[in-house]
Amino acid sequence: MKKFFLSILIIFVISNVLFSQEGDEDFESLGSDFETGAVLSLENRVQLVMSNPDYMVTAGDIYNLSFVAGSSPVSYSIAIDSSYKIRVANLAIIDASGKTYLELKRQVEDIVIKNYPMSGVQFVLFSPTNFKVLVKGEVKQTVEREVWALSRLSSVVSGLLTSYSSNRRVTVTSIDGISKDYDLFKATRYGDLRENPYLRPGDVITVNRAERKISLSGSVERPGRYELLENENLKDLIEMYGQGITLQGDIDRIEILRIKNGDSNLDRRYYLGKDDFNKNFVLEDKDTVSVYSVKDLLPVFFVEGAIVEKVNLDSDGTVSTSLDSSNKISYRFESGKKYSYFVRQYRHIFVNNSDLDNAYIIRNNEVISIDLNKMLYDNSYESDLVIEPYDILRIPFKQFFVSVAGAVKNPGRYPYIPDRTYDYYVGLAGGFIKTENAYGAVSIIDISGKKLSKTEYITPESTITAKSNSFTYYFGIYAPIITTILSAISTTISVILLSSLSLYSLSTARV
Repeated sequence: MKKFFLSILIIFVISNVLFSQEGDEDFESLGSDFETGAVLSLENRVQLVMSNPDYMVTAGDIYNLSFVAGSSPVSYSIAIDSSYKIRVANLAIIDASGKTYLELKRQVEDIVIKNYPMSGVQFVLFSPTNFKVLVKGEVKQTVEREVWALSRLSSVVSGLLTSYSSNRRVTVTSIDGISKDYDLFKATRYGDLRENPYLRPGDVITVNRAERKISLSGSVERPGRYELLENENLKDLIEMYGQGITLQGDIDRIEILRIKNGDSNLDRRYYLGKDDFNKNFVLEDKDTVSVYSVKDLLPVFFVEGAIVEKVNLDSDGTVSTSLDSSNKISYRFESGKKYSYFVRQYRHIFVNNSDLDNAYIIRNNEVISIDLNKMLYDNSYESDLVIEPYDILRIPFKQFFVSVAGAVKNPGRYPYIPDRTYDYYVGLAGGFIKTENAYGAVSIIDISGKKLSKTEYITPESTITAKSNSFTYYFGIYAPIITTILSAISTTISVILLSSLSLYSLSTARV
């Protein structure tokens, strides 16, 4: 018994040495796992084989057989060639074709045990092989892909299909000329792995051209572009491929756009209802089916003014908080919803330009004030103001600038600075033009049209007008006019006098 255990120990030592040496020197290459897109090491591939009872013995595999013959340890590698005939020591020659790894392992170990009982036989896969398969047909290009015996059909054609490729009829022709069609849709949708087989050496994959592909969108659970089989039409498309309509889907409002030969003049639209659905309306290639939602028929309300529909980014990637023009957004009406909840839910639509203090609602020609500041920033504030269909929530603009006009050197718009009086903005505008303005006379009007005094702080969008009231200013304006008028009068008088003198001289000469 001691001798037996010693022999077993020697076998394990020799096996470990052989494994480590051969693995380091000859089997360092990596294989691609097309199922996951990952790169698998030799060790990982061996582990996958050990955990998968379906692994088929493949030409190019290398196995290791170890046992004790009498008192002598035996350990050697067995390479599978294309004949699939392997020699088990000097005991037997067996055919490994069509066998799984587990079936071959059981057969080899039975032969050794029959001849050498208590031999501690081990038959393990040392290196699974790679091989190439040809992919052709309706693909981007005909290619040979390197795979291994646990690569499935779907992984090999992935990335090669065109918009015209069929995934319902992919033909695999084996090395012995037997062809079979596979439906990859059933494999991916329903997990039917019989339609997604493992590949074998010499396989030729032919991707056929799809006969009918239909686009499905709208209120269905699984919108997408689907290839329909013969006799499958509208009802099959929505129920089986689209997994049925959603809770908001309206089966009485289905639209089909039918494209004819790329000529938009020949395109047709069909508007179908429940009866057409139940009759399984016949679809054609390139049809686009849209299932509308009952929400499309619900009333809306509007928010307009100084708002944005989505957050804008400046060129440097920062969030833009300003706005140059008004926007108008429609929202689905939800019965009983309060404005306070809506405003908090859509707070992102408001920007720095939004005048939240002066917002109001237009409802049937009635203007209703609303305090958006409290709704947004006071958590304890509640309002019973409820949204009604076709309300308009208007958000005025608040521009943070002050306009300076009139008798100043550089009239224009200047940034608003809190707690500043008129003289600050006049200074920004270069000061008064002394020849036009006397005593610093100004007119200050705020955004609401109210006049402000010189001592009051300027508010955003106020207009400061420096009056043109100096004597020299008015003299400069009216002096040329007066001069022109006096010149005209003087000329007229001169002409009249000259004419009178001429007449007098003529009458004297006649006498």
